[in-house]
Amino acid sequence: MKISFEFFPPRTDSGKQTLKQVRQELSNINPEYFSVTFGAGGTTQEATLDAVLDIQKNDSIPAAPHLSCIGSKKEVIVELLDQYKAVGINRLVTLRGDIPSGVRDIGDFHYANELVEFIRLKYDKYFHIEVAAYPEVHPQAKNIQTDLQHFANKVKAGANGAITQYFYNTDAYFRFLDETEKLGIDIPITPGIMPITNYTQLLRFSNMCGAEIPKWILERLKLYENDLEAISEFGLEVVSTLCQTLKNQGVDSFHFYSMNRSQPSLEIAKNLV
Repeated sequence: MKISFEFFPPRTDSGKQTLKQVRQELSNINPEYFSVTFGAGGTTQEATLDAVLDIQKNDSIPAAPHLSCIGSKKEVIVELLDQYKAVGINRLVTLRGDIPSGVRDIGDFHYANELVEFIRLKYDKYFHIEVAAYPEVHPQAKNIQTDLQHFANKVKAGANGAITQYFYNTDAYFRFLDETEKLGIDIPITPGIMPITNYTQLLRFSNMCGAEIPKWILERLKLYENDLEAISEFGLEVVSTLCQTLKNQGVDSFHFYSMNRSQPSLEIAKNLV
């Protein structure tokens, strides 16, 4: 069973200390890697670099930096990748990223497949490249067919694996696998798992990324809205059941969106390893 965890780069000293503790606790189940997010246009570039280098230096778990291509120039990407290669980092999570508000110059890359292709041409097979997948369709896609084609383009460009947007409907994930198989895609597609701990936060994230919250879950979250303990208990039950269903149908890798917290993800992950 392969487990991995995603973090966002902390900006404050207290946030950095908290993340160190979280990493230490999550390391106890020997995850495959820790990934660190990267703001579109490199808005968190330095903070991402600092967090990744800290993981690589001090943890026994490999680091996997995110790389967002929107707003990025080729020379900046090469400089960053050279730094990663110099310290032995060889895994990337490569994304298109959202266009930051007010930014007109979207850089040298318009789509993630262009960045994947560039990395392959520049670094051959040195980097293991993960890309994004959307079982419930990307919120900006024209339709499911164009979305699947965009995904196929990333695979054709050289992606080694994919991580999905989070979902709470396993049918969407397995249907997505069926559709990619019909296109001849055979890379591992790891489900992204989002623990449920906060109603308002989850609603905001889901509205932004297009992840559906099934009505039966949403109604219960509304009921528990101001009771964080009840939401956490309910969320643990729902997401644990989701993961167990996936595991029972042959899924052997899970990527947790930790939100820089250990317990919600750890409680679920422990039941899988």
